Amino acid sequence: MQAIWKGTISFGLVTIPIKVYSATAEKDISFRQVHEADGGRIRYRRVCEIDGEEVPYSDIGKGYEMPDGRMVILNNEDFAELPLPTAKSIEVLEFVPSEQIDPLYFAKAYYLAADGPGAKPYVLLRDALTKTGQCALVKVAIRTKETLALVRERDGALVLQTMLWPDEVRGSEFAVPDDSVDVKKQEVGMAESYIATLKADFDPDRYHSDYREALEQLVEAKVSGLPMPEGEEDDGETAEVVDLVAALRASVDAAKKRRAGNGPSDSGSTTGEAKRTAAKKASSAKKTTANSSSGKSSTKKATAKSTTKKSTGRAKKSA
Repeated sequence: MQAIWKGTISFGLVTIPIKVYSATAEKDISFRQVHEADGGRIRYRRVCEIDGEEVPYSDIGKGYEMPDGRMVILNNEDFAELPLPTAKSIEVLEFVPSEQIDPLYFAKAYYLAADGPGAKPYVLLRDALTKTGQCALVKVAIRTKETLALVRERDGALVLQTMLWPDEVRGSEFAVPDDSVDVKKQEVGMAESYIATLKADFDPDRYHSDYREALEQLVEAKVSGLPMPEGEEDDGETAEVVDLVAALRASVDAAKKRRAGNGPSDSGSTTGEAKRTAAKKASSAKKTTANSSSGKSSTKKATAKSTTKKSTGRAKKSA
């Protein structure tokens, strides 16, 4: 594996030479844009909008557009001259408990590996963080971008978790429901019961991407000429869940059954069962209403017929 960054950790008067490696690898299936008629790949040319000429990558710089439309052009030399003390050194600012950091701030994770003589101070910092239960809040610049980060221990290695700056995290005021929303105690109690039923220790190995597996099967079927894999058909039942307690009770029952059968911990099947239960209740309510309306309609028709017959009889007698 190739290191993406090389530098040091400044831990007081201790300097730890390290190499930085990406700790994650996304498994999304990537596609190329192609012409459907012949499979030819779609190419993009870098063209200057002023002279219409194609521009080689070496001649492309970065431009910052001012509010008045003027363009400030910066090249690699400009960036190299910027004072960036964290370009080759991870600067420890302070030590904080990890539980005080909202996960919303986390961006990307990297493994830090000791480089050369850095093994002993590396272990020193790792063990000190583990015994104190603290994380090192640091500043680091990776690929010319300076960011906050946490250094913490995981499975014997140090992990660098880059973070967003405070002004990069939006406030949540716009997403908070209105104060007029009233939730009953019974509804909260059933929600708590559902949470307790599905409570478990986090084990990421229990989960997988159904979509990615289906996509891989689709690609394999296209390559081999086999029939396309058939997906499960949606029963099409949808309903507005009005009785939250009933829906949650159905969710709890379904979760208990799944747990008893050692089924997957994914909540999809529970949600599906809850929706089907709600749909059946809504459908039953509609039928009851329809029957009631039908009964009333029949009564009205019978009354109308009786009135008509009486009127006809009276008319004949009068004649």
